[in-house]
Amino acid sequence: MRKTILLLIILAVVIAAAGFVYSNLRKGKINYGEFKNMIKVSSSAFGQGEMIPQKFTCDGQNINPEILIDGAPENAKSLALIMDDPDSPSGNFVHWLVWNIKPNTKIINENSAPESAVSGKNSAGKDQYIGPCPGSGTHRYIFRIFALDEIINLPQGASRQELEGAMQNHILDAGELMGRYQRK
Repeated sequence: MRKTILLLIILAVVIAAAGFVYSNLRKGKINYGEFKNMIKVSSSAFGQGEMIPQKFTCDGQNINPEILIDGAPENAKSLALIMDDPDSPSGNFVHWLVWNIKPNTKIINENSAPESAVSGKNSAGKDQYIGPCPGSGTHRYIFRIFALDEIINLPQGASRQELEGAMQNHILDAGELMGRYQRK
């Protein structure tokens, strides 16, 4: 009888764990640490870990900085960009979603979206860039570039969750640039 109860408990734990993993895959959660990070992401406006100039924030012109991309795999069919604030008290605040960027793109110009790319909905409900605007303290803002083995079939205005779900199992590599901002 004890063996049967123990076996049922183990089975319940295994089923619960499998459900959790399946649920996270369905939600589009991506383990960002699993990539080689061979793609170099930089900006002419700020360096890795440096302060983002006010011009690119809600206190300035609220336009995107120039983003430089180098080292995307030759077999990539498209690139995607996710910019977010992991320090937001409301959770991970999405500032910019863009996908179907041409794979040979080397520069996303200041105050522009890549030609022929599709924009998703940020956490403010708009399908465009929204600059850093922390309520208090210094926040980190991460610009991630993903090289994908396919073109993403999502409409403009799709959410981060939908984008990450569509990218699941199609990411060849990724790279990131982190900047900081604190309001005065």
